[in-house]
Amino acid sequence: MDREQDMGLNISFTPISLCHSSHNISFLLLLHHLCSLSPNPQPGTEMVMVDEIPFPPQIEKAKPLCLLGHGITDIEIHFLQIKFTAIGVYLDPEIVGHLQQWKNKSGEELAKDDDFFEALISAPGEKFLRIVVIKEIKGSQYGVQLESAVRDRLVDVDQYEEEEEEALEKVVEFFQSKYFKKDSAIAFHFPATSPTAEIVFTAEGKEESKITVENANVVKMIQKWYLGGTRGVSPTTISSLANTLATKLSK
Repeated sequence: MDREQDMGLNISFTPISLCHSSHNISFLLLLHHLCSLSPNPQPGTEMVMVDEIPFPPQIEKAKPLCLLGHGITDIEIHFLQIKFTAIGVYLDPEIVGHLQQWKNKSGEELAKDDDFFEALISAPGEKFLRIVVIKEIKGSQYGVQLESAVRDRLVDVDQYEEEEEEALEKVVEFFQSKYFKKDSAIAFHFPATSPTAEIVFTAEGKEESKITVENANVVKMIQKWYLGGTRGVSPTTISSLANTLATKLSK
């Protein structure tokens, strides 16, 4: 699929709040070390700026997650760059422990290694994608892009059956009536405890809406759309994630 057909997209975040009792000081130090890679924090703030859009370096879901990669989706037309979305990838820091096979590899090597990203997607651990709109589009457009990307990946591995088709249609319907204004956002939450995904859409002045995707094959291919290595929708996000994980794996 052409990258021009792929795009991606805010959500409210609760900053990490952990009790500073003596028994969890070691965990806090470890979390700080693992999350400290978050590139380009702005002076005097705890935010990481991605194309002028702020991303917190940590969020708290079932457990604290770290911003380990970020980037944008864009296309270039007649030498003019058009940016669509900013992306933040939040992962359980313990996922690094499941990737030791790639220890001491460079970020450039990892970015080209689809087996590495397959292992990242398959690794046990919570994952969260925050996607913020830069350029306004219709929700139906985004839904069609997601549908096409996921369906193509399912067909490639002969997993596109009636159950997958129905699950994907529900996701497309979810986005059908939405309008993605600038700074509105989509969040994809992939819990560690089940092969499901919760999709949440937020926009200023609108009530938060959400849907749960329960088909494991569709859930995996949504992850692959954003985290799928050389086939991922955002090369800048893949490169950022690869460089960050290479640094962590070199420790």
